[in-house]
Amino acid sequence: MNDLRVMWRDTRMVVLTAISAALYAAVLVPFKGVPLIPGVTELRPANAIPIVCSFLFGPAAAWGSAIGNMIGDFFGGVGPGDIFGFLGNLVYGYLPYKVWSVIGGDAPPLGRSPLAMIKYVIVCLMASTLCADFVGWGENLLGLRPFWMLGNVIVLNNMTAALVLSPFLLIAIYPRVRQGRMGYEDVMPALKHGPSMRRGLGVLMIIVGESGAWLLGNLVSTGYWIPAFVPHGWAQLPYDRAIAITVSPMMLIAIAGVGLL
Repeated sequence: MNDLRVMWRDTRMVVLTAISAALYAAVLVPFKGVPLIPGVTELRPANAIPIVCSFLFGPAAAWGSAIGNMIGDFFGGVGPGDIFGFLGNLVYGYLPYKVWSVIGGDAPPLGRSPLAMIKYVIVCLMASTLCADFVGWGENLLGLRPFWMLGNVIVLNNMTAALVLSPFLLIAIYPRVRQGRMGYEDVMPALKHGPSMRRGLGVLMIIVGESGAWLLGNLVSTGYWIPAFVPHGWAQLPYDRAIAITVSPMMLIAIAGVGLL
């Protein structure tokens, strides 16, 4: 995750962060009045923006996604759970280009072969799931909303935008950005990917951690399964302590995996 820190040394990357944040917020805000679950989440076609910007602007898109989401939250009411929304959107904008560098190599994320499409879906699903895990885990820990509600709605919302809208935007924009040498690798060539073996391990840890967190979060927050080692007094709504015991270790594995990228 060194590139998230190093990019702030380059003025052009800071500008790309501002552009990513502005684009995300500009599409988020108008749809605040179209709720999917009132008071919880709304229709978010804007979720296509972080995926597209990630492939174009790398770490600048990660910060742009987090900041843009925070701006959007100001128009829908700010609360302590927004901290996890910031972190969730940070990884949502960070994972696509980082994971693609491992499984997609130097190929552009526009391939029409079945294998290229599968890789693209994997990248989007990983980013969407970890984003949902962060928000669902955090809000359940705070006793605000159950994990199953946010953990599933956010994945559905993100994946719908990533699969329906992002490909068209990438087809239209990606070749022009690369031709104009405005991609993150052109703007800041000092950004280097780490050893491939380490990054591969990071991807594996993210998959294990986020999948485990999503599964356990759903089972525990619905009360369908509570581990025997959880004290009886904790095995009741809002299951915040049970979530802390069961889901937190899986989140730490996923976060450690992100660190290896």
